[in-house]
Amino acid sequence: MQYQLEIKQIVDYPRCRIYRSFIRNLMEDRNIRTNGGSYLFYYIVLCSYANYRMSRRRLEGMSYTLQAGEWICPISELQEAFRFRFHHQVISVLQFLEEQHYVSYTLLGKNRLVKFSILDWKTENTILGYSYPCQKDTGFFFFPITKVYELISIGKCSEMDILLDLWIHAIYNDIHVQGSDLGPVVYFRNHTGNPVTNYTELSERWGRSRATVCRILKKMDALDLLTLIPFSGSHGSIIYLNNYLSTMFSVSDVLIDKEEVALALSLPIQIPDDPDSVSEPDIAEQISISDETDSVPKPVLHYVIEKLANLLQTQGLPCCQCKRARYQLSRLSDSGGRLNSIYSLEIICPYGNTAYRFELSLSPKEDPPTLFTQIPTVNLKGGYAHA
Repeated sequence: MQYQLEIKQIVDYPRCRIYRSFIRNLMEDRNIRTNGGSYLFYYIVLCSYANYRMSRRRLEGMSYTLQAGEWICPISELQEAFRFRFHHQVISVLQFLEEQHYVSYTLLGKNRLVKFSILDWKTENTILGYSYPCQKDTGFFFFPITKVYELISIGKCSEMDILLDLWIHAIYNDIHVQGSDLGPVVYFRNHTGNPVTNYTELSERWGRSRATVCRILKKMDALDLLTLIPFSGSHGSIIYLNNYLSTMFSVSDVLIDKEEVALALSLPIQIPDDPDSVSEPDIAEQISISDETDSVPKPVLHYVIEKLANLLQTQGLPCCQCKRARYQLSRLSDSGGRLNSIYSLEIICPYGNTAYRFELSLSPKEDPPTLFTQIPTVNLKGGYAHA
């Protein structure tokens, strides 16, 4: 029988999910300039390198221990990432970010290596309970939204800073934001629900002249990065991001706010009519179900959780790869009909700390069963961008 599974991630902090591969793609795009006085791009690059968890790395014949939020690499590697000509420019950025209490760093190996630490990494990211191999080109990290405005306020924003600011503030299909039903629209969350902005406001936000802001946005329009829709008179313009949704399926920066949905998915799922025919999943021993109900047989719930774990793994949630992770399912409500219950699912790391919390709703799908691929549709709620 065909059913519709709806997934909503419940989170607690105003942060943004940014995929490392997304930042890598931006670093390689030479059409977008990085010269400017804002440090948003540089700081996000450092965060994209930061270690998931404690590990060791060997460089120049020495072995170094790295904690979560740390990384060590040749200065030349950061020089290339920042697009600088000289080493001292990298040191200057690190020194400034250290003075502003964003990072700390140490020069090693006759000043050829740099080891840095993101100072608030434990506050923003340890709630995930990372248990995942250290790979700086995969996965995601959480970035505090407040730091976006802090960093772009430091000086003149580069084209890259401006693009990051626009993407982080994109909203799609939110009933509280006008025009978001037509596509991903840039909305700076001014509590009006109106995404219309003008060059004067953007000029003040990014520390650039109106003429420069106009030139940069038109350049990004020509590069097919965004669509600028002007309104006559003094109303301003609406900015839509092109290719946003296709990019967000694989490299999503998801805004997260207290009591709001961080990840909202809706997908069809085929469940055998006979619960006894459902084979026991490989993760059956990792699943705990409380408040069991006759309306949903236990084998079916195991089947759904296994499908869900596979899906979340493709979305970049590393805990779903861990063989020691626990899946705790609790019933929130029951409509009395078959498979119409709402559940709370907690994915718990091996150390007993909750890594993720989801709300699940499983309901019969009226449409006849059809072939489908497990690509989730995007549901957006709460005035923030979700994927």
